[in-house]
Amino acid sequence: MTRIWLINPNTTRAMTSTIEACARAVAGAGVQVVGVTSDFGPPSIESHYDEAMSVPGLLAAIRRGEDAGVDGYVIACFGDPGLDAARELAAGPVIGIAEAAMHTASHLGRGFSVVTTLGRTIGRAEELAERYGMSRFCRGFHACEIPVLDLETDPTALKLVTEACREAIEQDGSDAVVLGCAGMADMCAHITEEIGVPVVDGVTAATLTVQSLVTMGLRTSKRGEYAAPPAKVYVEKA
Repeated sequence: MTRIWLINPNTTRAMTSTIEACARAVAGAGVQVVGVTSDFGPPSIESHYDEAMSVPGLLAAIRRGEDAGVDGYVIACFGDPGLDAARELAAGPVIGIAEAAMHTASHLGRGFSVVTTLGRTIGRAEELAERYGMSRFCRGFHACEIPVLDLETDPTALKLVTEACREAIEQDGSDAVVLGCAGMADMCAHITEEIGVPVVDGVTAATLTVQSLVTMGLRTSKRGEYAAPPAKVYVEKA
């Protein structure tokens, strides 16, 4: 049995349930996907500050997973927070959903557009595209200006995200769309049908990437930068 932990770095359990269901729907036989909600952090991640505050809870979850013998991890936030630190801690593969989604979309056409929640998060998405070598494939970044938590509660959210995706491919001339938020995971099939191009959800893309790496017997290299961090005592002052 391959065990994958899908870690939601925010503290909203309802979102964890949604993305866990999406990941389980694509996981192969003999793969157990468990959604894990961070014990510490913001209810949603919509700023650099939110992202920074989400990392301690994420890393605590990785440590628990290592103690439990988990085979691999998905970081279910499009900012891919704490990815490098998580790879230092984990023996198995750790994949961020932005990383997986962009790489997957690059296989599906000459270019893709990213559609995310708030405009203030676009800069982070641009940085990640550059880091992952995806800038030459990414033709544009677009925000629908829907707060993350409203994706599940606003009855107009699906329509607004769908229209933002349609406008993105028309404006950018893209062949595919990357959904720029884990909270959009359950919208993927509907949007694909509506706009007629491949739409990539990073939650499922990352889950299958981890599954493939584990199946191939591949683990995070511990030769250099991703070796276990030096043992230290971290002091919390009263």
